[in-house]
Amino acid sequence: MDGLQIGSPPSGTPPPPDPRAPRHDTLPRSGQAPYRVLIHDYAGHPFQADLSRELARRGHTVLHAFFRQDPGPKGALRRLSSDPQTLDFAPVDIGFAYSKTGFLRRRRGDLAYGAALAALIEAIRPDLVLSGNTPTEAQHRIAARCTALGIPLVHWCQDFYSLAVARLLARRLPGPGHAIGAWYAHLERRQMRSAAHLIHITEDFRPRSERWGIPKQRTSIIPNWAPLEAIPTGPRDTEWARTQGLPTGPRFVYCGTLGLKHDPTLLSALATALGDTGSVIVVSAGAGADRLKRQSAHLPALTLLPLQPVETLPLVLASADVLLAVIGREAGTYSVPSKVLSYLCAARPIVLAAPADNHAARIVRASGAGIVDDPDDPSGFVAAARAFAADPVRAARAGRAGRRYAEAHFAIAPIADRFDAIFRAALTPQRQIP
Repeated sequence: MDGLQIGSPPSGTPPPPDPRAPRHDTLPRSGQAPYRVLIHDYAGHPFQADLSRELARRGHTVLHAFFRQDPGPKGALRRLSSDPQTLDFAPVDIGFAYSKTGFLRRRRGDLAYGAALAALIEAIRPDLVLSGNTPTEAQHRIAARCTALGIPLVHWCQDFYSLAVARLLARRLPGPGHAIGAWYAHLERRQMRSAAHLIHITEDFRPRSERWGIPKQRTSIIPNWAPLEAIPTGPRDTEWARTQGLPTGPRFVYCGTLGLKHDPTLLSALATALGDTGSVIVVSAGAGADRLKRQSAHLPALTLLPLQPVETLPLVLASADVLLAVIGREAGTYSVPSKVLSYLCAARPIVLAAPADNHAARIVRASGAGIVDDPDDPSGFVAAARAFAADPVRAARAGRAGRRYAEAHFAIAPIADRFDAIFRAALTPQRQIP
């Protein structure tokens, strides 16, 4: 805890630096000495909190920062009774309502968020910052502050955010949109080039970073995972399902954000096809969920529920006969839906509508955990979902295959070993990443 000042998570702008706090460059840099790390996950996902807990259990002092106003699904972002005192959480607030509708309003929020994170880094001066899953202009301010303070930044590339912005603006603002997209790509390239190390979640990302001038030896591949121990398998007849009054017939569950990368018409097509022979339960938030809400009066098979607390997630997933995920063609290889990784833990068959070269699509196919269909083929998506419901033996086999994959790849200890080695090398530049 020495000097990190993480007893009370900040609200809004962090407090000014504590003059008694030791500078990061006076702390141990070698051997197995503990370090002080700020792990920043904009969205507050469960698996990033899993990493923070494991590193804190190893004796490191960890402050896990996240955007309080992001509406997506969240992990257990508070210190639990089982957590060490070296772990704390910092929900960062920008002081006004954040809006994802409208480029200028969203940009204002992103700039404010980046300023708040930069102030937090200034205040606590950790030995190292890991930051990912962050809008480009917010990440730019984080990277600039780390550079100014001489703090190594490990850039965790969950997605090429600039590509998503470029595609969206090119559709909405032909001409100017391309120019703005190019500017975002320029910023993202600068952030990655200035980082002490770059972590990609899939080998698919590496060719682009190499084209941007980041050599292979400065990048590592650590695939995303799900918190395996937090998502045990369970029986279908859950207390949660009874509390929600879910029908007893075949249940097709979508759980997670429905944003601009997700096509909700696939879910409405399934609800239409089912009629009274099953139910589509969508546990979600976002623009896609809002679209479904406007159609729900005409879709009796569709049940819409808000995002549930992270503690309820295992019950939500266990209540399903089939788990559903969608990712649009434009997302291509540059977006990996984390909900699919949670689905694998739940031992339920998965139907994923995604481009064939998407990383999650390859996992589902290779593991035998489900069926991957073209994102522009609603009839194929409906047929795949109904096929699992009609063949419980096949569905159970796919569910077991998914769980086996999760147990083989999602154990947190070896994953944390990889991060720990990268952090130590970043703190001791002459060391090589193993």
